Amino acid sequence: MTAGGPILAIDTATTHAVVALGTADGSLLEGRSWLAGYRHGEELLARLEALLGDNGVRTADLGGIAVGTGPGAFTGLRVGIATAKALAHALGLPIVGIATGSALLAAAAASDAPGASGALVLLQPAGANDRVLVRPGEPARILPGGTDLDLRDGETLVAVDLAGRAPEAAVSLGLGATDGLAAALIAAAASRLRTGDADDLARLVPEYVTLPRGVLRATLPDEGVELSGGSTRPRP
Repeated sequence: MTAGGPILAIDTATTHAVVALGTADGSLLEGRSWLAGYRHGEELLARLEALLGDNGVRTADLGGIAVGTGPGAFTGLRVGIATAKALAHALGLPIVGIATGSALLAAAAASDAPGASGALVLLQPAGANDRVLVRPGEPARILPGGTDLDLRDGETLVAVDLAGRAPEAAVSLGLGATDGLAAALIAAAASRLRTGDADDLARLVPEYVTLPRGVLRATLPDEGVELSGGSTRPRP
């Protein structure tokens, strides 16, 4: 570990996986994204190695690890967080979990896309029919299929991974949010690491919105507590 060294960020909460390098002051050095679908584990390590190698950064040079904690689907989040925690443990690095929903909203607000102003709320898929709604400062909420959004006055919708299932304007804002996710993760992580606000490896857990068929929450006692609608969030 190098004090003040670069921050490595990983996010696998959406269908577009993200790996990024940034400085200790929160500037993005490089972010890379690819359409992983639901096969995040197939390319993640190779993409990380390529990012570090192309930027001339050794793992020993790193100053910290950041990882997106969701909301997101079971498989992608589990791969990303397990990889980040393994790296942090092996390298003796501080790790910070960044709520992907909050980072996406920050990225949307920072974009120059039309309509990216005011009170932004995030909408993501939660399985084939349900959706999850994220408002700043509030717990994520599952919306069962067919449920109206019921936006509040002045709110603007940002939709990620919902092409064809959300208004076009919201999907457009979601694309801008996805493009800016790497920078938002690095900025949020640097802010926390500067103050020593790292997470405990054992308590850093994903915020799932779905579990694969046949997996029971009783088999995941350390993953979190249940949210309304069947997702999970980290224990306080």
